[in-house]
Amino acid sequence: MNIEEVLALYDREQRRDIKYPDMTREVAGNVVRYIAPAPESCYVLYSELDENTADAAIREQVDYFTQRQQGFEWKAYAHDRPADLVDRLVAHGFSADEPEAIMVLDVTAAPDVLLHPPAADVRRLTHPSQLADVVAVLEPVWEESFDWIHDRLGRHMAIPGYVSVYVAYVDGQPACAAWMYFDPGQFSGLWGGSTLAAYRGRGLYTAVLAARVQEARQRGVRYLTVDASAMSRPILSRHGFEVITMATACEWEVPPPIE
Repeated sequence: MNIEEVLALYDREQRRDIKYPDMTREVAGNVVRYIAPAPESCYVLYSELDENTADAAIREQVDYFTQRQQGFEWKAYAHDRPADLVDRLVAHGFSADEPEAIMVLDVTAAPDVLLHPPAADVRRLTHPSQLADVVAVLEPVWEESFDWIHDRLGRHMAIPGYVSVYVAYVDGQPACAAWMYFDPGQFSGLWGGSTLAAYRGRGLYTAVLAARVQEARQRGVRYLTVDASAMSRPILSRHGFEVITMATACEWEVPPPIE
């Protein structure tokens, strides 16, 4: 896989030009932002800035979302310019998460283990009422609320062919959950990928990953992409995924009113 070519394609299809069914894409100068109705999250996913334009562009976005009374995330990538973009965002009041690896698999070169995975009871969910099984996996793993899954994934499941949600079961109990989005273009995004601690080491993560890889092959998708945490990165590397860049989510919250 030619990393530079794939990264350029990723920037164009997954950051600059992508459109979401429940968000409005706006181009504001050299910044591309995605707007959702409150209280949904908004994003800046792409920018073309330099040392002379970055601070003004950041202030413009902060002013825009302040007027909307809505927080937002600016996702800064390691190859974005200027090189100190994350530091500049933090200086303007953003909080920066730990960087995540953007990893890509060329589906045409998927390893055999993803085509013939370990035996497991992996099911593709067919109705939003089943999403409680996804929440039952995610909340203990990440120790936070995932109530938003019912609304957001539920809406997306109503769009034909847009999202596929998978759960692996052990003795009828949900043990591993993940989903994938089918956006226009050559990429599909993998999300979730969580296994309850009691069921790790049984190949469930690989089995759920394989189910999504096989669906992608059937639907003619060329590349799968993951925002990989430190926990999942080694597993994905063993399964043929390559790091194309790093990304840091920088969060800006609306300041509380002055009393």
